[in-house]
Amino acid sequence: MFGVLADDKNGTLWVCSNSTGGRGGTPVVGQTAVRTFDLKSGAAKGTYPIPGGGICNDIALAADGTAYISETSGNRVLRLRPGATTPEVWIVDQQLAGVDGISMLADGAVYVNTYFAGLLLRIPVAADGSAGPMVQLETSIPIKNPDGLRAIGPRTFLQIENAGRVTEITVDGNRADVRVVGETPNGATGVTLVGDTALALVSGARAVVVPYRRQ
Repeated sequence: MFGVLADDKNGTLWVCSNSTGGRGGTPVVGQTAVRTFDLKSGAAKGTYPIPGGGICNDIALAADGTAYISETSGNRVLRLRPGATTPEVWIVDQQLAGVDGISMLADGAVYVNTYFAGLLLRIPVAADGSAGPMVQLETSIPIKNPDGLRAIGPRTFLQIENAGRVTEITVDGNRADVRVVGETPNGATGVTLVGDTALALVSGARAVVVPYRRQ
């Protein structure tokens, strides 16, 4: 299990499920999927196989219920529309190599980071639902091995860096102001905000509490 997203509004838990039973630990084609569960009971609701397999990494939800999915090994972002049974390829691009965290802001665009190159990218959603021209944002400080990305305001994210930081990112046009708000052990992969606390998930099933205060 990679990315996990709780949709409190609709009572649904979204999960990126990956099989690593292939040769060399690679995912098995046809067994990589987005899965949904009832948020209260845990009952399974749906399974949506990733076309062509790959690595389902994380999920973001638009206001209309469309799910956007980062697929790391194929340099892709997929889209699952409400009522659809299979995600479709929304955008594939070499700049998306190692695509990892994914989220959305009030502008309606899809934002992603890339694990290896440390890029932060904005992908507008065109009026017809297609992916608009991708823009690389200029970050105020370098980001290293970024992973989980979660919106906490109209222009602001929390981001976890696998190298051991929680950062606050505020987007202003094509620039992103990055502020370090706490440190974690290496291997952190996810982050979410609960009140004034950032909860960071670290490999090995550990959670680290990072106090967070907005500037």
